[in-house]
Amino acid sequence: MLEEGSFRGRTADFVFMFMFGGVIMTIIALFVNLVFLGQAFTIMLVYIWSRRNPYIRMNFFGLLTFKAPFLPWVLFGFSLMLGNSVMVDLIGIAVGHVYYFLEDVFPEQPGGFRILKTPGILKAIFDAPPEDPNYQPLPEEDRPGGFNWGEGQRVGAEHEHED
Repeated sequence: MLEEGSFRGRTADFVFMFMFGGVIMTIIALFVNLVFLGQAFTIMLVYIWSRRNPYIRMNFFGLLTFKAPFLPWVLFGFSLMLGNSVMVDLIGIAVGHVYYFLEDVFPEQPGGFRILKTPGILKAIFDAPPEDPNYQPLPEEDRPGGFNWGEGQRVGAEHEHED
């Protein structure tokens, strides 16, 4: 939902978010001796989505109803109840919060500006080139190639035999 919502048409920004999260999590993992960060990365994506969709109501196993910003914390509590290591969830929440703050909160503050800017090389690789406003496509009938397949035939007609 994050890809289709906040990042629709902004593939390079989406890739940059992945790279930002991956680099920060890898640096943190060196200090806390973690090897697998897949769950932390997932929690980061959940955190960012939940903060960007604050009014969506969620339901957890039909027992708990809450708004989307609480989803990472509900998942954190569920991990805690299952006896899993919560360090991975905390790293995901922390990195997601840093990204959300730098991308959505700080630029909107008085005197704020965008700290995280997607590099031009990523935009060149992943984003579609801008459309030329002066482009005039050829009319359908003047375009080269193509055949009038099936033109003049009836749909569903069987072979007709003349006796």
